[in-house]
Parts: sequence; structure tokens; C-alpha cells
Amino acid sequence: MVYNRETHTLIRGASRLSRSSQDPALQKNADGTTDLYFGPRPPAGKDSNWVETDPAGRFEVLVRFYGPGKPLFEKTWTLPDIEKVAAQ
Repeated sequence: MVYNRETHTLIRGASRLSRSSQDPALQKNADGTTDLYFGPRPPAGKDSNWVETDPAGRFEVLVRFYGPGKPLFEKTWTLPDIEKVAAQ
């Protein structure tokens, strides 16, 4: 889920503020991982994995875990950092 960094509230006018691993449209990689894309526009062919952000402002991300597995509690799994990729 993304929020407006300045106000810590939902981004006004955004069509989609989050993605769910439960969504059957979410594209998964061959190794079972999922790439999410944050930005004002979706990358070509990646709309199902895109979360809209405000082009004029910064954003912050909140990750929720529903029914997490043992690796999260044992701290053998960690959420990877968000990486900047070239705009398309």
C-alpha cells in the first residue's frame, strides 16, 4: 500500500493504491517471486503488478502480512529493498 509522503495519507486521485498476493491477475516470476512497480504510470505489460503514485510527490510504502509463514518469524526471510528502475 502506498501513501503520500508529505501527509501520510492516501494518494488523492490514484486508481490503485495497493496490490494483493491473492489477486490471480498478479504476474509471478518463474522462481515464484513477484515484482511490484511503483510510479505514476505502469511499465509496458506490467499493469497487473503496478501501484500508482503521485507524479508530483514522494510516497511511502506499508507492507501487510496476512498469515505469514515461519521464515518471517524466524527472521530467515526479509523484504527486499525497493529498487529504482529506469522510467519507460
